[in-house]
Formats: sequence, C-alpha cells, structure tokens
Amino acid sequence: MKNLKKYILNKSGHFGKYGGRYVPEMLIPIMEELEEAFYESKKDPLFKKELANLYKNYSGRPTPLYFCENLTKKLGGAKIFMKNEGLNHTGAHKINHCLGQGLLAKRMGKKRIIAETGAGQHGLATATICAKLGILCTVYMGAKDYKRQLPNVFWMERLGAEVIAVETGGQILRDAINTALKDLISNPEGTHYLLGTVCGPHPYPVMNAYFQSIVGKEVRKQIIKQTGKLPDYLVACMGGGSNAMGLFHDFLDDKNIKMIGVEAGGKGIHENDKKCDHAARFQTGKTGVAEGFKSYFLQDKDGQLKSTYSISAGLDYSGIGPQIAYLKEINRIETSYALDEEVLEAYKLLAKEEGIFAALESSHAIAEVIKLAPTLQKDKVIVFNCSGRGDKDLFILSEKFNFNLS
Repeated sequence: MKNLKKYILNKSGHFGKYGGRYVPEMLIPIMEELEEAFYESKKDPLFKKELANLYKNYSGRPTPLYFCENLTKKLGGAKIFMKNEGLNHTGAHKINHCLGQGLLAKRMGKKRIIAETGAGQHGLATATICAKLGILCTVYMGAKDYKRQLPNVFWMERLGAEVIAVETGGQILRDAINTALKDLISNPEGTHYLLGTVCGPHPYPVMNAYFQSIVGKEVRKQIIKQTGKLPDYLVACMGGGSNAMGLFHDFLDDKNIKMIGVEAGGKGIHENDKKCDHAARFQTGKTGVAEGFKSYFLQDKDGQLKSTYSISAGLDYSGIGPQIAYLKEINRIETSYALDEEVLEAYKLLAKEEGIFAALESSHAIAEVIKLAPTLQKDKVIVFNCSGRGDKDLFILSEKFNFNLS
C-alpha cells in the first residue's frame, strides 16, 4: 500500500479484516457522536491550536530524544536513542490522547468522564485532565492492578477521581474495560468514555493513533537533527498498542525502517488449558471479536478470552489494537516478546548505565534493544520508545528486588 499513514487513520475504522464497531445498538449513537466530533475537530484550527498549546505548556512537549551513549558502548553495535515519554506531565505517553479526548469531551458538552486503567498511567492522565477541565471523573481498575499500582491510585484520588476496583473476572485490564462499557450503557447522556489505547470500537483506534502520532513526528525531526538520517529500527512495547502506534505511525511509509513491537512473554509462552503465563497475542493468539472490535486475542478452544499475565500491569491485555494486527499481517511490523526475567535485567541495566528508571512496560522494549543492538553495525540507529517512567512500579520492583518498604 502506497500511503499507510493515511490508511491507518481511515474514516471507516476498518484495517483489512480488522477493526470495526461491534457494540450494543444503544451505544451506536454515542460512537457516531464521538466520531463526528473527532473528525470535525481534526479540521478545526482552534481545536488544534488549543491542543498544541496544552502539549507544549501543560504536558511539556516535545519530550527529549536521548542518545544512550553508555548503553550503546556497553552493548556494542548500533547507536541507541530513547524517546523519553516518561518526562511528560503524569509520567507517560498516555497524557497525549487524554488531552485530545478531554478537549473533545468538553467540546461535546460532557459533564463526566469514565476510564479504564491497568498500570494506572492512563487513569492518572485521565484524572489529571478532568481536574484541569473541571469534569467529574471515574476510573475503573482491576482489583489486582489496584493493589500493585497503589501509588497511581493515591494520585488519582488526590486529583478528585473516584477509583473503583473491579472484582469480577480476572480483576485486570480487560475486566476494567468491560465494567467501563457497562457504565457507559447505563449513563449514555453526559458521559464520555475515555478509552486508553488503540483498541475498542471505531473511532477509538483511529482517534488515539492520531493523538499519539505526535511521538513519531517529534522523533523524525529530532533524529535527523542529531544524526542527519532517519532511524534504521524503531522498537516499542505493545499492550493495547498506543505507544507503539505513536512511535510507528509517522514512519509507516518509510519502507527501509524496520519496526518491532514487543509483547509480554511473562513467565513463558508455552500454555496449557488451565493457565496462561503471558500476554503475547501474536505468539499463540488468533483472530476474534471482543470488546467492540476485531483483532488478535488470546482465546481458549471455545473462543473465550484467556486470562493473561505480565509483570507489567499495562501489558496484560488479551487483545491488541486492530491497526497493529493489520500491520503485522502485511509484514510492515515485526513482533517479539520479552520474558519477565529479561524485563527486570533490562530495567536494571538502563538504570545503572543511564540513570533512568523506565516503566516495566517500556523495559520490554529495552530487553529487545539489548538483543538487537549487538547484532548491528555501528552506523545503524535504533530508537526505542520509553513510554513511561518507573515510579509507579515501586511495589512490584521492591518485591522482586527483596526490598522491604514497610
């Protein structure tokens, strides 16, 4: 395809056989209202000006593209650059689409915003935007994620958000999504569901890919300024896929650039019927329809969504964004996975070599870079997206590193 950048943002919401809008009939008017508002706003100079102002003066964009000189020397091979989205206000890339959707909610006259969150960064960004715009906020969070991401729960509540621990199902991200959708069905008037990744029914995948595309746009300018050339490789972790789409989108039509999305390999990708120890959809998943869209999902033999596992709360989702599934199918992106033990080693290495604490999600991308860089010539350039900083993972990491916080 000649123009992938345009196709990935197409108005139909279909990407090959993936995407679409599979929702109860009563949600269709809500999705249509949101779709209309989004496409109108994309063309509105005032909306774009207000969003650009918030990106710059509220969130702190552009975020740095940092040359990891010490890590490059340590590994040998390719030059390694890190897009440091952790320096955004609220500590992750999630603020990018939250600002965009928050302005849309305001434009549509919504008085209440609901959201789901896994690692808590999307919930924190949503609560932050609601406080900024004066909109009521409710955040749903799987009970397991609630317990292991208590710092973000604390901050969300300080911002005035109601944080509800979801006790149903596996008590993780997909259960939070299901509960948020039920809330939207019960409260269709005046409520906007601020979905946190490039998943869900149309227009969410297109809308969030559009708002996140600022990441790759900045990288293009920054890497040319620093190296005089475009990168040879782009690497990003993949849960739902928002930070990967953010990095990849602007480079989709640059055919010589290789792109690698890294999934959560957890404790290993070999499964049995009783337990799933990972969240690597492309390794053992299959095509299906769930939670409003068609894509790759981890499913059992009856087509039911499987339980997932990851050391990182933000990657243990059973599905993947439909645009990502399409790009994988046409071989525009490659996929890989990182095991928990590799992720912890990557986290430690970046901290010790560069003095940067990456989120456990982002450490999946670092684990891939550690494998890739030594295999390449020194004139090659890798850019990885550090989608967030590691403050939120304090409780997980303290346990793994045998540090008593009490």
